[in-house]
Amino acid sequence: MTKIRTRFAPSPTGRMHVGNLRSALYEFLIAKHAGGDFMLRIEDTDQERFVEGAVDIIYDTLAKAGITHDEGPDKDGGYGPYVQSERMKTGIYMKYARELIEKGEAYYCFCDKERLSTLKTEVVEGKEIMIYDKHCLHLGKEEVEKNLAEGKPFVIRQNIPMEGTTTFHDELYGDITVENAELDDMILIKSDGYPTYNFANVVDDHTMNITHVVRGNEYLSSSPKYQRLYDAFGWKSPVYIHLPLITDENHKKLSKRSGHSSFEDLLEQGFLPEAVVNYIALLGWSPEDNREIFSLDELIKEFDYHRINKSPSVFDYMKLKWMNGEYIKAMDDEAFYTMAEPYLKSVIKKDLDLHKIAAMVKTRIEVFPDICDLIDFFETLPEYDPEMYTHKKMKTNKETSLAVLQELCPVFEQQEDYSNDALYQLLTTFAAEHEYKNGYVLWPVRTAVSGKQMTPAGATEIMEILGKEESINRIRKGIELLQNAAAK
Repeated sequence: MTKIRTRFAPSPTGRMHVGNLRSALYEFLIAKHAGGDFMLRIEDTDQERFVEGAVDIIYDTLAKAGITHDEGPDKDGGYGPYVQSERMKTGIYMKYARELIEKGEAYYCFCDKERLSTLKTEVVEGKEIMIYDKHCLHLGKEEVEKNLAEGKPFVIRQNIPMEGTTTFHDELYGDITVENAELDDMILIKSDGYPTYNFANVVDDHTMNITHVVRGNEYLSSSPKYQRLYDAFGWKSPVYIHLPLITDENHKKLSKRSGHSSFEDLLEQGFLPEAVVNYIALLGWSPEDNREIFSLDELIKEFDYHRINKSPSVFDYMKLKWMNGEYIKAMDDEAFYTMAEPYLKSVIKKDLDLHKIAAMVKTRIEVFPDICDLIDFFETLPEYDPEMYTHKKMKTNKETSLAVLQELCPVFEQQEDYSNDALYQLLTTFAAEHEYKNGYVLWPVRTAVSGKQMTPAGATEIMEILGKEESINRIRKGIELLQNAAAK
């Protein structure tokens, strides 16, 4: 049985779109599930779109996502070079293009821009595509050789017959047949000598023994041209797996404008790499059961590409946030603190116990920036509405809250032990002695010391962090606020 070999072949054009990351992940999972090899190949033949530093982004993204390649520019497995511009220098693409010319499957084209501008165009998927009329296919051998000898600029085009059909097989979509008349004579070698993405892809996949090709289904329309190249060379084509489109919540293609289309965007927004990878794995693939949380090792074990869905997948940002929250809850406390610390320190400048505050918020956030709004009251008591003291369930209102705080203030002044346990004991004893429910006492105290409707912890935990002096200052401010409200 042939060893499965997959490849991720990104172009270094900037941040990595989640669709590209999903392709990399699925290619990795297919290879690893079958005990095969996963290769990284850099496709930098489109020099106009090349972005400085983008190769580093590719390496960084794969490393953070845990997608480890067995071969690549930094790990020679005997199939290098692994960068297309370096492969081009070996002459590999021109060699295979000339082989096609000899077979009549390709031809030199010397048409200049002026002539090409006069040709018919068609609109395909919103783009205007020029249809080449095979003019240079009919040039005599002598004229071709004369043009080459004179150094006349040329491209090499694929020669697709006008009659008949081409069929290729996709694992999800089955056999797909197209009329050859619908296919244009695509350029294989550009005028600068670089191969096109489509041609280099085929040559590299074959010469690198790639068995499975995973890519977005926007490439379905190009696949017949790839198939014709494989057939022209007499090569066996790889197993094709075309993935469903990833859309936003409005069922439009997930674009950069969404603000969360790239892996880096999501990390900057406070998502954990493991959660993003887990979520992206489920954008188009589903396990046999309804399970949703998977480690990378578990995904490798469970991943069966036959369970990939053909329907578009909606990138549900809220679902990702929920999943990220589950990952945060499961984090080791020290690892969580390390990631939370910059957010804590961006808000809290006072000398407070940040480890205790981190423990309070750990189970209450979905992304790390959520921390800031949850803890800002520790730094400064916000302005708040006295109506917050009214709580139906706790059976409190402004009048009862004022009475409780006034009675408790001297008790807090006498109290020396400001640990959570001691303060909780003090308040529950106070409630029992007055035959109050605990909430009747705790609600006004929590409101006074936080000035917030929602807090990451209870009254006594907050007071332990704030300490005696600040806690009493805030209780007094609460009394003053309620007295002023009563006087109106």
